[in-house]
Amino acid sequence: MQDITIASGRLTINMKVIAVGDDLCVVIAGGDSPHIGCVTLSVPRPSLRDEHAVSATTSVLNLVGHKDDEAARYVSHTLSSTLKKNTVVTCGIHVDNITNDEIQLVFTLLQQLTDTVIQKHR
Repeated sequence: MQDITIASGRLTINMKVIAVGDDLCVVIAGGDSPHIGCVTLSVPRPSLRDEHAVSATTSVLNLVGHKDDEAARYVSHTLSSTLKKNTVVTCGIHVDNITNDEIQLVFTLLQQLTDTVIQKHR
């Protein structure tokens, strides 16, 4: 299992990555109230634009009223298409009174975490 935590300002995000055979299961939690807000499943496949490239098909289950789907989809799709692995992500990040700048920072931190996972699993 890979357990990574990253922080900036009042944001802290934790990502746990568990290899399940050749597949990946990822848990992302953070902020003031970590929770399960969204679950995604990404399956690698040939790109529709370039038959020599790999993309992924991603399915999303989002809890009503939660906005974790964009974050979960990004991580799931990126890991699946880059590593060519079936990937499940559960994501729940809640920050009280989050600002637009902090929302952008969340995505920057998730990109950094995702890049770290890719380097470990290549």
